[in-house]
Amino acid sequence: MEKVKAKKKYGQNFLKDTTVLDKIIQSMPNNNNYVVEIGPGLGDLTKNLVKYKDMTAYEVDTDLISILESKFAIEMKEDKLKLIHTDVLEAWDKQKTLHDDRYDMIANLPYYIATNIILRALEDDNCEHIIVMIQKEVAQKFTAYVNEKEFSSLGIISESLSIERRILFDVPPESFDPPPKVMSSILYIRKDMNKSIEKGFKDFLKACFMQPRKKLSKNLSSVVDKVFISKMYEELEINDNIRPHEVSSSLYSQMYTKVKNGRN
Repeated sequence: MEKVKAKKKYGQNFLKDTTVLDKIIQSMPNNNNYVVEIGPGLGDLTKNLVKYKDMTAYEVDTDLISILESKFAIEMKEDKLKLIHTDVLEAWDKQKTLHDDRYDMIANLPYYIATNIILRALEDDNCEHIIVMIQKEVAQKFTAYVNEKEFSSLGIISESLSIERRILFDVPPESFDPPPKVMSSILYIRKDMNKSIEKGFKDFLKACFMQPRKKLSKNLSSVVDKVFISKMYEELEINDNIRPHEVSSSLYSQMYTKVKNGRN
């Protein structure tokens, strides 16, 4: 088979290290959930996943679709694998979920849209587990805790919506072809299926972390006036010099409630 060249515009780096593929399979939750894969690439992970579960793979690249169709002709004929040729973010916009029943997302994500995909999966009511390979720096943001310098709105959102979140292991650049310029990590999130976040809270967090190294009060002043901020700080016993990464998720939640009620 001719060698397929990875396309920059789709952020493609094909995982070639079989030990990494095995470790991803070993980290799959032992449940009856369906599997959704995003960006199957040349199908190396797909080949392993489809042995265990029925699954859907979303692929945007037309050239790869034809390779995958011939590689998985049998699995597709037996309805074990459904291959969807589309941009996954557009699919989400249209249908709100990537599968009509409870599913786990397992994928080697294209780095340039990884953050968006994880945020969408966190919002998707049917997605329970997220096991994805992404840039280590991004994985750290999704697993960070208060007072860590990586702590941001991503950490707060994932903490608010999950039962468990951690980095399973790191994957060096040489495990890929072509090798990316960064270290990668496998991020694991198990969602709390009873929780959700309103859009207003996300917008509020965005404002709070607008300038992450500045004082939180400075960022907040784009949302509410200074008098309101000092009153709120007093009520919640917040130090005026506090920075955005030094405030816990639950305190952000309390602040948001006050801001929301103050506006109504």
